[in-house]
Amino acid sequence: MHPTRIARALIAGAACLVLTALPACSGGGAEHQADEALGSKVPAQPEPKQQAFDGLPGMPPVLDPADVYAADRPNRLSPVVKDFPSRVYVPNTNSNTVTVIDPKTYKVIETIPVGRQPQHVVPSWDLRTLWVNNDLGNSLTPIDPKTGRAGKPVDVHDPYNLYFTPDGKYAVVMASKDRQLVFRDAHTMKVAKTVPVSCAGVNHADFSMDGRYFIVSCEFSGELLKVDTAGMKVVGQQKLDRRGAMPQDVKVSPDGKRFYVADMVANGLWILDGDTFGKPAFLPTGKGAHGLYVSRDSREMYVSNRGEGTVSVFDFTRNGLTKKWRLPHGGSPDMGGVSADGKVLWLSGRYHSEVYAIDTRTGAQLARVKVGSGPHGLAVYPQPGRYSLGHTGIFR
Repeated sequence: MHPTRIARALIAGAACLVLTALPACSGGGAEHQADEALGSKVPAQPEPKQQAFDGLPGMPPVLDPADVYAADRPNRLSPVVKDFPSRVYVPNTNSNTVTVIDPKTYKVIETIPVGRQPQHVVPSWDLRTLWVNNDLGNSLTPIDPKTGRAGKPVDVHDPYNLYFTPDGKYAVVMASKDRQLVFRDAHTMKVAKTVPVSCAGVNHADFSMDGRYFIVSCEFSGELLKVDTAGMKVVGQQKLDRRGAMPQDVKVSPDGKRFYVADMVANGLWILDGDTFGKPAFLPTGKGAHGLYVSRDSREMYVSNRGEGTVSVFDFTRNGLTKKWRLPHGGSPDMGGVSADGKVLWLSGRYHSEVYAIDTRTGAQLARVKVGSGPHGLAVYPQPGRYSLGHTGIFR
């Protein structure tokens, strides 16, 4: 997160302490809860409705109605990307560069100058382009993942984050400062529709299995939105019930029945039924819960706890946390992705100018790679999947 955003979060936290004595506002209490959460279950909540499979028109058909990530199995690369070299692309928000790492050697092979404050590296819906989101530079820098060359930047205002509708028609710009969701042509980036929002800090999202709606987090006002994909309009909005809540990354469960939202101030996961958009349950994971990444077998989800240098492992079948991995000598694990073979979790070290490679079988640190200042939404590429929904790589 940008320093300005961090300052706002600290101010909100201070206000929280003044206004209420709720345990969620206490960092020490949240950490204690997180330590006791290992092996615990998600709080009881109503059983989600059965998922309907009348998909968004134009969306590729769901491969497996029991698993939205069925196309993401190890090394199941699309013909479009099968000849692309395997690389890790790291946007350095303070250095205005993208560091390129060879994952086989853990060596930096190139540093690409981009626009001001690059936040995320986002694979396009058709898998052919990587878009660098230059937030304060008001531009997107395209990178050809086949050659590694950067192209001419495209003017896009306030591109904090970027997603694509499941039918491949539109890019959805998370214009955080502008308080807008901007639907743009997925190829030309021309504006199709601007949707003002009343919450503050739209930043992350994920789509329902049928693609007909998506859930958006609003970090500065502690809110969630439900957005109709085809209608391009907000159809639901709710305030999270912990003061100081700061929702971040969003992921849908493999069966499509629940959405998980990381919260870096509440220090855990909000879990809700997207269809009903009812009140979510909460599960503590660790201080600064931030990024969410699903394993290649769809059995587990990795939760990066940026504030304590750990990764919590959530088991979908057991419906609870089973492991916590600690980085040796600490760190600030943030955003990233899983290698094509599923064996390595790559995460940026936001406050330490480094990137972590973590063994997904043991949780052992395989490497720390020095990069530029303020590394954020890194993309591991290529990854398995038929098409991309955006962010650092949400594939279907």
